[in-house]
Amino acid sequence: MDILVEYGDVLARGFLRTIELFLLAAAGSLVLGTILATLRVSPVPALRAVGAGYVTLLRNTPLTLLFFFFVFAYPKLELIQFPFFTAAVIALTIYTSAFICEVLRAGINTVPVGQAEAARSIGLGFAQSLTNVILPQAFRAVVPPLVSVLIALLKNTTVAAGFSVAEVGSVIPYLNEQGEPTLNAFIWIAVGFMILVIPLTLVQRSFEKRWSVAR
Repeated sequence: MDILVEYGDVLARGFLRTIELFLLAAAGSLVLGTILATLRVSPVPALRAVGAGYVTLLRNTPLTLLFFFFVFAYPKLELIQFPFFTAAVIALTIYTSAFICEVLRAGINTVPVGQAEAARSIGLGFAQSLTNVILPQAFRAVVPPLVSVLIALLKNTTVAAGFSVAEVGSVIPYLNEQGEPTLNAFIWIAVGFMILVIPLTLVQRSFEKRWSVAR
C-alpha cells in the first residue's frame, strides 16, 4: 500500500499511457484486420495471396522484432520519422491486425453460404454483400475470440516499455531505482491490469448476449 500512496501518480500516468496506447492500437488493428480479412476472402487470387502473405509473415514474427525494426532500422531508411509512442502504436497495430484478420475470416466462414447467394440474387456485388450482409454476422459470431485478441493486445503494450515508451511497463525499473522491491511493483501492476481487463470481459459478455445468433 505504501507504493500506491507514494507513487500513485507515477502508476496513474503509466496506466493512462497504456490505455492510450491500447485504444489507438486497437482501433487501428480492427480497421486493418477487417481490410485484411476482406482480402483473404476476395474472389481475386492476387488479393487473397497478399492477405495470406501478410498474415503468415506477421503471425510468425515476434512482436519485439517489430519494435526493433521501427525503433532502430526504420529511422535509417530516412523516410517519415515517428516519435517512439507513434512507432509503438504502428508496431502493435501491424502485429495485432494479423490475428484479428484470422478471427474475422473464421467468422466469415461461419456465415451460411445461402446468405451470400441471397445477396447476389438481389444484385449486390462482392463488396456490398460483404459489408451489408456477411461482416455484420461475422462480427457477432467472433465476439469472444476478438475480445481475447484485444486483451492480448492490452498486455502486449508492456513491450513498449523496453523501447523508451513511458507506459506502465516502465514503472517497474523506475520503482527499482527508488529502492522499492520488484515484487511489490509487479503486484500493483498486475492488479492494475486486472482492473483494465475486467471491463473488456464484461463488454464481451454483454455483446454475446445482445448479438447471440440463433442457430
